Amino acid sequence: MDIDRSILDVFTGACAKFSDRPAFTCLGQTLTIGEIDKLSAKFASYLQNHTDLEPGDRIAVQLPNVLQYPVVVFGALRAGLVVVNTNPLYTQRELKHQLNDSGAKALVVLANIADTASQIVAETGVKKVIVSEIADLHSPVKRMLINSVAKYIKKMVPDFSFANEVSFREAMSLGAKQPHQDVQRSPEDVAVLQYTGGTTGVAKGAMLTNRNLVANMEQVREALGDSMKEGEEFYVAPLPLYHIYAFTIHCMCLFSTGSHSLLIPNPRDIPGFVKALKGLRFTGFAGLNTLFNGLMRCPDFPELDFSKLHTTCSGGMALTRDTAKRWEQMTGCVVTEGYGMTETSPVVSFNPADAVQLGTVGIPVPGTEVKVIDENGNDLPNNSPGELCVRGPQVMKGYWQRPEATAEALDSEGWLRTGDMAVIQDDGYIKIVDRKKDMIIVSGFNVYPNEIEDVVSAHDKVAEAAAIGIPNEKSGEQVKLFVVKADASLTEEEVIAFCRENMTAYKVPKQIEFREDLPKTNVGKILRRELRDEEMKKIESAVSA
Repeated sequence: MDIDRSILDVFTGACAKFSDRPAFTCLGQTLTIGEIDKLSAKFASYLQNHTDLEPGDRIAVQLPNVLQYPVVVFGALRAGLVVVNTNPLYTQRELKHQLNDSGAKALVVLANIADTASQIVAETGVKKVIVSEIADLHSPVKRMLINSVAKYIKKMVPDFSFANEVSFREAMSLGAKQPHQDVQRSPEDVAVLQYTGGTTGVAKGAMLTNRNLVANMEQVREALGDSMKEGEEFYVAPLPLYHIYAFTIHCMCLFSTGSHSLLIPNPRDIPGFVKALKGLRFTGFAGLNTLFNGLMRCPDFPELDFSKLHTTCSGGMALTRDTAKRWEQMTGCVVTEGYGMTETSPVVSFNPADAVQLGTVGIPVPGTEVKVIDENGNDLPNNSPGELCVRGPQVMKGYWQRPEATAEALDSEGWLRTGDMAVIQDDGYIKIVDRKKDMIIVSGFNVYPNEIEDVVSAHDKVAEAAAIGIPNEKSGEQVKLFVVKADASLTEEEVIAFCRENMTAYKVPKQIEFREDLPKTNVGKILRRELRDEEMKKIESAVSA
């Protein structure tokens, strides 16, 4: 495993070996690896010759899954810049914090969402804003058609203006007039600032180095083995590339092996998503529990061609047994669940395709050590629940400009405290019990929301479920369950009866609330924290009244 390379080394190697292979397809347009090479060179040239950006400076990239994303990111890395992956769904407050915290000097943003940035960019250090329209890398006729429909018919582009604005196409035109110079960065240099922790406090930038990202790419490739054949794979990419899970899979692993990714700009539009897959014989799919559920509820999904599908990777949140079983029945492909976090670039463990253990997140990827510790930091034996700690070449350098937070998370021996409760089995498989902060304590007993959600999700009439702890005078806490119905006839009594049948008494929810949907992150992970906050506000209001 050669981890002493930069992302630039990986990129140039792939371009030399797989130039003619398709790399990314979006909205009917495909770019080959060779075309990504040429286009990213133009963007790098623009950054080097027409801005004041220097190697090591930060550039924020606020793009969904469109063809411009890999061009911009690889171009920025070729110019020696640090990429700050930025969520297109950010509010003004969140975006302003990230731009200021990272010290970003430039921003690349999609026109459809540029109004948010236009309101706050003057309050940041951003000196140059590059605005792209959704079809900027399509052929001239398709570009005009798609961009015009988005702007004038669907009214998807709000009004905005920047004092320091340049269009993406103008930037590319300027970049084409002068050569660029690839800037080689060392393995220890930060390549990506990936922000995390926004749901549990102020978002922090995890410093992911070239070595971190290249190491994790190699680890994932080795873990997948023959499931990722060079030049042969065609993966569906519904998760946003600005999320580190999708970035590592699609921009690192698949690109480096000359494989093809189908970009889905809006996976929330399930009928449109399924329509984009019609007639395609894809080989891989990287997603998460809520997305799998949404697809399987679409009437047209079972009609797709799954004949070549051999790998379905699940991460980002717990995979329920019911979802995994239904996916396998419907597609003929076993779901291989893994575990990771932003701070680990992200993959820590993975279920081998030929030895999947449902309910676990597999075994550590090559070169990775894991252990569990108690509240005092003492190592625990196998089969004992404790906080999972990870050590390996994919573990971040630290949090950007936050030495105290870094010291809290990383010890002097390189062990990262994940904040997740886990059990390491005798066979080496890891079972994530729950987030440490999400654990519910009922009369002194530990109750893990993941377990409750897994059980309830197996009910035929349940689409989604989320469990939280709320205060209770007698037991300290009690379980409250939020349920999205798959069948309108579902009642509270049915849910509780099902829970009593499948769980010990102290785990059975005392309150059930039916919802049309549940709050989720940009990648579809259910936000228990938001549900807890809502409940606490209700309780505080009731007390003050």
